[in-house]
Amino acid sequence: MSTPLRLVHRPVEPLATKRSPLLLDTASIPTQKPEAHLPAPPKPQPTATGAIRTLGSNPATAPIVLHPGDSIPHRRRVLYIVLLGALTALGPFTIDLYLPAFPVLEADFQTTAAMIQLTLTGTMIGFALGQLIVGPLSDKVGRRIPLLSVTALHVVASVGAALAPTLELLSVARVLQGAGAAAGGVVAAAIVRDLFGGRRLVVMLSRLALVSGVAPVLAPLVGSALLAVMPWRGIFVVLAVYGAVMLVASIVLLPETLPPARRHDKGATTVWQRYRSVFGDRVFIGVLIIGGMTFSGLFSYLSSSSFLFQLSYGLSAQQYGLMFAVNSLGVVVGVQTASRLAARFGPQWVMAWSTAVLVVAASAIIVTDQMGLGLWGTIVPLFVFMTACGFTFPCVQVLALDRHGKAAGTAQSIIGATNFGVAGLISPLVGWIAKDAGITATTMAAVMVGCAVIGVLALWFVVRPRTVERLAP
Repeated sequence: MSTPLRLVHRPVEPLATKRSPLLLDTASIPTQKPEAHLPAPPKPQPTATGAIRTLGSNPATAPIVLHPGDSIPHRRRVLYIVLLGALTALGPFTIDLYLPAFPVLEADFQTTAAMIQLTLTGTMIGFALGQLIVGPLSDKVGRRIPLLSVTALHVVASVGAALAPTLELLSVARVLQGAGAAAGGVVAAAIVRDLFGGRRLVVMLSRLALVSGVAPVLAPLVGSALLAVMPWRGIFVVLAVYGAVMLVASIVLLPETLPPARRHDKGATTVWQRYRSVFGDRVFIGVLIIGGMTFSGLFSYLSSSSFLFQLSYGLSAQQYGLMFAVNSLGVVVGVQTASRLAARFGPQWVMAWSTAVLVVAASAIIVTDQMGLGLWGTIVPLFVFMTACGFTFPCVQVLALDRHGKAAGTAQSIIGATNFGVAGLISPLVGWIAKDAGITATTMAAVMVGCAVIGVLALWFVVRPRTVERLAP
């Protein structure tokens, strides 16, 4: 015998109340005022999307906090930008500040230029390895402990470099200096990812990308100014003071942004799991290649520009410095414009244009040089190239970190280590291609074109922009 069907009336949920990332469930939030005898007001209530509604006198209209940083006052956010930017700049300044002192070092230690350049290589190796250690460690034990301990190492190593009596001891101190400077950039980006998400993450990371792009260009200029008033050992004293100021400021002003509960989330409990989750992401691999190639193109210019513009084009030191300043403005314009465009259209589409411009600008340098257009034929497309670098850097960080909040330190350490490690290997190719003929605009731009082409291929065949989701509001 069949059982007759019985219709049960259930109220249909209105379309406007369906669960979605943009419509928050407020059904569980009390609308009546708490009783007077209650000991304390209710705690903030999580909604269906994980957002937090802060309860006040009228809970139904209380503000929604999607990320911890959303509740930070504007002045405090500005303070964090300044401090985290200064921490990010510690690495590039540690690497590049003493570059103008190379001839003096060569004379003082009575050695060859190649041996002096090895101290730079050691610094970049220490910087890259330090990031690979600090990043996963900051995901495991929190941000403050690795930041403070490694920055303290930088201060000690800087003092050691200033007092080093031999080139061998200077080289050791430089490796430790690089490792000690590694925490700044890695932890700064991880702190930003801890606090912010979506489009605000784009804006905050663009500020750090601005520092990362401009600092390597400005550091040699600052080093030249310091050499005018002090011996080369004074540069390392300045770096020691810089590190000490960052150490004290971090102790006083930076809170711990990774609470213990988030350090043991499922899927991110060990270093191996964090590396596996990051390297298992196709989009991350693609932007990692793009970032490394863009940074390598930038360093190819930095490593050869002094020979090209002072020896080939006959610029004075002051004119050379002015050219550096103009190129720095290109990076600034690119970064600040990219932050707005990426928030609106998506970072992957901004990179679709910027990586193409990198290829065109670098190729234009070769064409103008072969046409014999001289200094201006090189400077104009070079400015365009630097501006395109400014567009690319923040987009790389946003796409990499927005997808890996639980392993932000690990992801940022891989980006930093790849950028500096690959750039350290590729930038000497300019001198190798030139050999005995001397560095020209064509030999410099040839390496820049190769790096840019690889970046374009990585974008369209590895990242595949159409498959990347839009950023959350």
